[in-house]
Amino acid sequence: MKARAIFEKAEFIDVIQRSQHCHLSMVDLEGKPYVIPMNFGYKDDTIYLHGAQHGKKIDILSRHPDVCINFTTDHLLRYQNESVACSWSMKYRSVLCYGQAEFIKDSAEKIAAFHIVMAQYTKGEFKFNPPSIREVCVWKVNVLTYEGRAYGY
Repeated sequence: MKARAIFEKAEFIDVIQRSQHCHLSMVDLEGKPYVIPMNFGYKDDTIYLHGAQHGKKIDILSRHPDVCINFTTDHLLRYQNESVACSWSMKYRSVLCYGQAEFIKDSAEKIAAFHIVMAQYTKGEFKFNPPSIREVCVWKVNVLTYEGRAYGY
């Protein structure tokens, strides 16, 4: 069974919206790859992320904003012959999104981003206290390019 490329935007969006987390990859200050799992929000070709105001990822993104973000879903272990190791495989759907991280400074835009992140995981309206808005770093990635693969589906 071969992996098939995903070309339809609706399928990219479906994978992203059904993912529970993403993996943010970047190139660190020494030119080495660096990837971390993150919670996210997605709306209108934009991925929203947040975290501490200081640390390794903020240092990296401040100097090298180019990122690749991976989303995967529908993982299912399968086999053709239970006793033949090479017949085992994993079904999946996967999307890569490429873009540049942009830090959000405006409080109203941060609150809008927080609402988008919360909508990824739950329903409802939420309030955000001023210290959270002030002390949490929020950034967005406008998706420039999507790539996707599906295996077994």
